[in-house]
Amino acid sequence: IAVLTALYLPQQAMALKRMLNFNVPHIKNSTGEPVWKVLIYDRFGQDIISPLLSVKELRDMGITLHLLLHSDRDPIPDVPAVYFVMPTEENIDRMCQDLRNQLYESYYLNFISAISRSKLEDIANAALAASAVTQVAKVFDQYLNFITLEDDMFVLCNQNKELVSYRAINRPDITDTEMETVMDTIVDSLFCFFVTLGAVPIIRCSRGTAAEMVAVKLDKKLRENLRDARNSLFTGDTLGAGQFRSFKFQIYILSLETLERDFHLNRVNLEESSGVENSPAGARPKRKNKKSYDLTPVDKFWQKHKGSPFPEVAESVQQELESYRAQEDEVKRLKSIMGLEGEDEGAISMLSDNTAKLTSAVSSLPELLEKKRLIDLHTNVATAVLEHIKARKLDVYFEYEEKIMSKTTLDKSLLDIISDPDAGTPEDKMRLFLIYYISTQQAPSEADLEQYKKALTDAGCNLNPLQYIKQWKAFTKMASAPASYGSTTTKPMGLLSRVMNTGSQFVMEGVKNLVLKQQNLPVTRILDNLMEMKSNPETDDYRYFDPKMLRGNDSSVPRNKNPFQEAIVFVVGGGNYIEYQNLVDYIKGKQGKHILYGCSELFNATQFIKQLSQLGQK
Repeated sequence: IAVLTALYLPQQAMALKRMLNFNVPHIKNSTGEPVWKVLIYDRFGQDIISPLLSVKELRDMGITLHLLLHSDRDPIPDVPAVYFVMPTEENIDRMCQDLRNQLYESYYLNFISAISRSKLEDIANAALAASAVTQVAKVFDQYLNFITLEDDMFVLCNQNKELVSYRAINRPDITDTEMETVMDTIVDSLFCFFVTLGAVPIIRCSRGTAAEMVAVKLDKKLRENLRDARNSLFTGDTLGAGQFRSFKFQIYILSLETLERDFHLNRVNLEESSGVENSPAGARPKRKNKKSYDLTPVDKFWQKHKGSPFPEVAESVQQELESYRAQEDEVKRLKSIMGLEGEDEGAISMLSDNTAKLTSAVSSLPELLEKKRLIDLHTNVATAVLEHIKARKLDVYFEYEEKIMSKTTLDKSLLDIISDPDAGTPEDKMRLFLIYYISTQQAPSEADLEQYKKALTDAGCNLNPLQYIKQWKAFTKMASAPASYGSTTTKPMGLLSRVMNTGSQFVMEGVKNLVLKQQNLPVTRILDNLMEMKSNPETDDYRYFDPKMLRGNDSSVPRNKNPFQEAIVFVVGGGNYIEYQNLVDYIKGKQGKHILYGCSELFNATQFIKQLSQLGQK
């Protein structure tokens, strides 16, 4: 957990826009148009840009083409090229090849994290050999090696994310060298994050964990940068603005870096059923169509409801749909009135009045069409989610998971739920049992466990995740930790308090309430203790680092005794939307306080259980 004094994630978007304007605030040609250019990126750069800038925004900034570095590219000798890539050996070789082939008029080289001196020399030598020294206009370390998904949420990487995954960190056969590589990868990205943010954090972390290894390395890297006052990335004009690399070509370049859904970099991919078709064999479901939808910051409905319970979302989609239909009917009515017959004074007056209204309606037509597109998007997404809930009885599982974690009596035995062939997938059953196994203070007897394992096997479950969780629970002795999730007096979930209107596309009848009761999850509790400077056995032993105190020694005793107003929660090994939303809900009740949530990898239940299964095989 890093607690700091200033934070706002849209700075990454600002840094990207500055980069695309040749690393200056604004450049336009004599006609007032943006300078036309080509954007060349690798997969890492593509993942960073795609959640923040749309194709239209790129075009508005003068990007005529955006191409992958390792794709086949034709020469465009009269256009400048902006590169945005990781400083890997493979990428450097391809950039040197571009210089030799004289692909572009000029080259603006931007590296996602800091490039080494030796690789800078390779580029310099290639530029000299190709007589392209004057064409290499600028070289920048951008320090943008992380992905912003929301204004208050980031993830370290998407490409090669298995390198920093939960499985990678917890592999029993991992070597010290491999662990060092994992930690260095995480620290490099976090360092980029804080450079872009323009803030030096106070760092708190638990002892004896991977988080402690990250904290120690990050503290050291921040201290070393602050110690070099002339080249520090946290002072003066360089604050959050990357670092310019100067050229001295006479010798070399000198260096001055829970629902099952496919939701990936703010794009949701769905399979939509297309009704029923008739065939010689009779009626059968039509094939499912795969569709993708981008959920962007300009989508007000998404921004408002992205953390809302599903019944609220369904009702809001219905209201938006009805509002749109009312506007559409008004336009049709006005068009009909425009065909009025008769020359009497009243008719002319009505015609004149409605002409003005129709003109206004026509002028708002583009906005109405965009509204229809967004309504269709959210209707399709909500319908697909509802199909998943009903088909897998996820509302029932949700209720039982809540009861298990809050120690409430179950209406139906866990064994019966696992054995029910009509309730959930094998993965749902395994997830439910793992929650039970982790949450219970008294582990089930060997006889009971064998009975559960048989039921899980009969249901088609892979038992490898259970094997790993058994080892984890025995090793960490954390069986009692989840007991504080909720009290034993928690009331069971009721049925949905109201059913959608008769005309709604979302038939919610028979689906239990999916509203999560307001309870702080473990990460939120830990953050509350640290931000409010509360004494609590859970966090009293957390280590404390303040990189600004260059000669300071680590201590468990915080030097800053005042509560913090702003914080970053970073989860080493992977995070999820449930933790993120729990933090967002927590901070809503804390006036003047702000939180960012980040993680080394963002996964859903399916992806996490897959990693547990891989670990269980060991």
